[in-house]
Amino acid sequence: MARASAIAMAEGEGPPEADRLDGFLHPRDCHDLFGHGQAEARLGDVLQRGRLHHAWLFTGPEGIGKAVLAYRFARFLLADEAEREHSSGPGLGIAAETITARQISRQAHPNLLVVRRPWNLQRKRFATAIPVDEVRRLRNFLGLTAAGGNWRIIIVDRADELNRNAANALLKALEEPPEKCIFFLISATAGRLLPTIRSRCQRLELHALGADDLRAAMVSACRAVDIAPPDAQDFDRLALLSGGSVRRGLELISGEGLELYKQLIGILETLPRADYVKIHALAERISAPAADAQWEMFHSLLDETLRRFVRVGAGVTPGEGQEEDLVNRLAIKSHLAVWAGLWETITRERAEALALNLDRKSLILGIFQKLESAAHFPDSR
Repeated sequence: MARASAIAMAEGEGPPEADRLDGFLHPRDCHDLFGHGQAEARLGDVLQRGRLHHAWLFTGPEGIGKAVLAYRFARFLLADEAEREHSSGPGLGIAAETITARQISRQAHPNLLVVRRPWNLQRKRFATAIPVDEVRRLRNFLGLTAAGGNWRIIIVDRADELNRNAANALLKALEEPPEKCIFFLISATAGRLLPTIRSRCQRLELHALGADDLRAAMVSACRAVDIAPPDAQDFDRLALLSGGSVRRGLELISGEGLELYKQLIGILETLPRADYVKIHALAERISAPAADAQWEMFHSLLDETLRRFVRVGAGVTPGEGQEEDLVNRLAIKSHLAVWAGLWETITRERAEALALNLDRKSLILGIFQKLESAAHFPDSR
C-alpha cells in the first residue's frame, strides 16, 4: 500500500485514531509479528489446551507490538476453520485477504469492540483519557449474541488511559464476563491500572525488540507505505535512540528526528567551544511557530542524550553507538554531578518556559551555554 493510500485510509474512514502513528499502518493492518514469538506461542498453547483466560493484560514498553499481537490473536480467534487452513503462515497468522481480516481492517467485525481515547470533533483533538461512555458501549456489545456463536473480543488500547469512572466500569465487566468473551488490555504503564483490574487479568509481558527484530519490523513498516527504510548508519542511530520501540523509531523517521539528532550531535562535537552558528541555526529551526512537533522531538532527543551522559559517567553503561567517542569524552571529562544537575536544570527550565510561554529561542541558547560550561568543568574523580 502506498503511503498516500495509508494516509487516505486514516483520514477517509472516520475520525483520526489515537492508537495510530500518522503515515503508517494501524496495528490491525500489520500482519507480521516481530520479536514476540514466545508470547504468541503461549497464547496458542493455552488456547489449544482449552485454558484461555477471559482477560489478558499485555504489558511492556510503548510501541513494541503489543497491539499488533492483540489484533493478530483476535483475527485467529474470530476466523473460521477454512480461513485458518487457508493461512499457512507461522503462529497465529491469518491471511490478510480472508473475510475476517478484511472486516477487522475496516473496523466492521461485529464481534470485535475497540476501546480507546476518542477524537473530539469540535476541539479537533483527542480526549486526554478514555471516558466512561466509551466503556459503557460494552453493555450493548456484551448483551448481544455473538455472530455465528463465535468469540466476542474487546481490545482496550491503552488501558492505563482509562479515567477512574471508566476503569470502574471496565472492572464490572471483567468481574462477570459472558461466555466466550475475551478482553485484551494493552498497557505501557501497568502500575497505573487499578490493582483489582490487574488481579483479574492474565499478564503477558512483552519486551523491547532486539536489533535484528527492530530492523525487520521497521523495514516492514516503511515498505508497507512506500517509505525508504533507513540505511545501516541511520539504523544504528535509530536502534540507540528508540530503545527497542518500533513506534519510536518510526517517529524519528517521520518527524525529522534523525536530522535533528544529527544537528544536536554536530553541536555537541564542537564542545567545549560551542559553535554558535550551528546553535542559532538549530534554534531558528525548532522555535518557529509551526514547529511544535520538532520542538518536542528535539527536547526528547536532548533528554535521551543527557541521560546517556549520566549513565556513562556513572559507569552504569558503556558508551556505545556511532557517537561513542563523544559520549565517553564529555561524560568522563566532566564531573558526573555536573551533568546530572544540568539534566535536572534543563528539565525544570523547559517546563517553566512551557508554563509561562517564554521565548523558545532564548531557552535553546541558554541550554547550549549550560552545556558548554559543563563540558569545560574539570574532572575531579
